[in-house]
Amino acid sequence: MNTQSPAWVRLSGRLAVVLLATVLVGCASAPNADPRDPWEPYNRSMTTFNDAVDDAVLKPVATVYKEVLPRPVRTGVGNFFGNLSDVWSFVNNVLQAKPEGALHSFWRVVINTSIGIGGVFDPASEMSLERHREDFGQTLGRWGVPSGPYVVLPILGSSTLRDSFALPVDSYGQPLRYSDNVRLRNSLSVLGIVDVRARLLDLGNILDEAALDPYTFKRDVYLQKRQSDISDGSTSSDEERYDLDEGDSGAAEKSPVSPRPPRAGRRAR
Repeated sequence: MNTQSPAWVRLSGRLAVVLLATVLVGCASAPNADPRDPWEPYNRSMTTFNDAVDDAVLKPVATVYKEVLPRPVRTGVGNFFGNLSDVWSFVNNVLQAKPEGALHSFWRVVINTSIGIGGVFDPASEMSLERHREDFGQTLGRWGVPSGPYVVLPILGSSTLRDSFALPVDSYGQPLRYSDNVRLRNSLSVLGIVDVRARLLDLGNILDEAALDPYTFKRDVYLQKRQSDISDGSTSSDEERYDLDEGDSGAAEKSPVSPRPPRAGRRAR
């Protein structure tokens, strides 16, 4: 079995290693810096770079994707990748000793993979089985590992030192990694990134219009959300519900940040 990661995962991992080495060795704290963000000059520069890549590549592609594909198709794509994420969430719920989250994640995968035809449909949600998203960074935080400074990763976006070191483990937990069909695996990985970015289009426009300093706004929102995720302070869903009527969608849509792919979905992790 071919267990190599998709090309973008390998590249992102190498970029993250280079970034962390550079930050740890060469970056001094900015004067009067936010204690959560001692590397702000570097982070702002990397944010500018990521925004340029997003404007040139990701945003245009995501815009076409959202305009061309009808809502039912997009919801099927989102459901499919959500089902894959539930597999790794199950593992992390077990590692965090969260039996309810583990049971919900387990049965979500079983039901959506079978009745939901590989996860394209989401009957588990109609059965009141909640999605409990968990990753290895959250698992480390659950057991007391501090987040460390805020850091912006190349392409992947917002993160923390702890979450950055957790990324390689998260990459091993992605079911797509274990597909023998390299072309299919890489194509699905790219589709997942575009789908996450498409769901962030409206949020990005609101952020650009509302925030006096988009950098600090994104940083603060990201850090607050991660803390809330780790402490189970909220149970919000970050998925766009395409199965609702257009007029009802606003009440059900939530958005994640940057592509880690997510997390963007990460990602922007």
